Amino acid sequence: MKRILVTGGSGFIGSNFLNLAVGRFPKWTFINVDKLTYAGNPLSTQSLNAATNYSFERVDICDETAVREVFLKFDPHWVIHFAAESHVDRSIFGPRDFLETNVMGTLTLLEACRGQWSSFDDRLFYHVSTDEVYGSLGAEGLFHETTAYDPSSPYSASKAASDHLVRAYYRTYGLPVKISNCSNNYGPYQFPEKLIPLMILNALEGRPLPVYGTGENVRDWLYVEDHCEAILMVADKGKIGQTYNIGGRAEKKNIDVVTAVCDAVAKATKRDPGDIRSLITFVKDRPGHDFRYAIDSSKVEKELGWRPRVTFASGIAETVDWYLNHRDWVDGIRTGEYKKWIEVNYGQRGQSR
Repeated sequence: MKRILVTGGSGFIGSNFLNLAVGRFPKWTFINVDKLTYAGNPLSTQSLNAATNYSFERVDICDETAVREVFLKFDPHWVIHFAAESHVDRSIFGPRDFLETNVMGTLTLLEACRGQWSSFDDRLFYHVSTDEVYGSLGAEGLFHETTAYDPSSPYSASKAASDHLVRAYYRTYGLPVKISNCSNNYGPYQFPEKLIPLMILNALEGRPLPVYGTGENVRDWLYVEDHCEAILMVADKGKIGQTYNIGGRAEKKNIDVVTAVCDAVAKATKRDPGDIRSLITFVKDRPGHDFRYAIDSSKVEKELGWRPRVTFASGIAETVDWYLNHRDWVDGIRTGEYKKWIEVNYGQRGQSR
């Protein structure tokens, strides 16, 4: 009979987590706390509104009073903390929002836990983070849980700071915490500014497919549902105070990811792959663009028995199919209609029922 407070549950990974967990654990109560910024979309969890073990609170995690009210109301056993500003390009042009949400928002939640929990028994603060905190790899090697932090962008620096803050609360106050650092996620409900959904939608519409530099930068790709399964496993069986790296063991050059998307779109729409590949356009590289990320997931694999189940090829095919079959979700974002829907149904602050 756990009460699980999920921050950022209307975002990409958070909504996938809730869509997976709410039905699987009907005796657990899930509270989705989300500010509903531009990338937070309640349509991503709309199917959960009829569930008796799910509720929504429109709250900014930087608002100490509002966060304290939520903690008093629900007294959560676990906090699964997804909420973050997460787009590297946006952080380069507007870093302040990233520092405020990712650092001060995390601090607000940690303080709420420390103030609310008279006992730490059966309590958990789970901090979901990124492999970008480790910086850039050369042509060889992997990120381990012990790899020194070396962030390159304001986004990754803000996530590195929040990771350190969470560890400090464990070491200073004994707050029961766990941290996981994941590789690049992809799959349903991802906001179209990110690489894979942007390529899918542009390919469908015959628009240019912009690729930074020469497309040689390498990322490890993780299907979002595999990531959510890992989070559940770490939350349940992982050790307090520990960090777990979660990767898909699917390293790909950016140009290879884009061509894979082109081919998957071509297959799904019965078009010529060459016609879609011709849309690829190389653009000026991003400042401070890390060359390569690659995660060693052996700790979570050996200790907890987790393995990624979705291959990159099948995951891309499923993702393309999802965006093809959910044009209403995509169009709601493209037109801004989802923002109007938010205000009609939630107002400036509100609940799902």
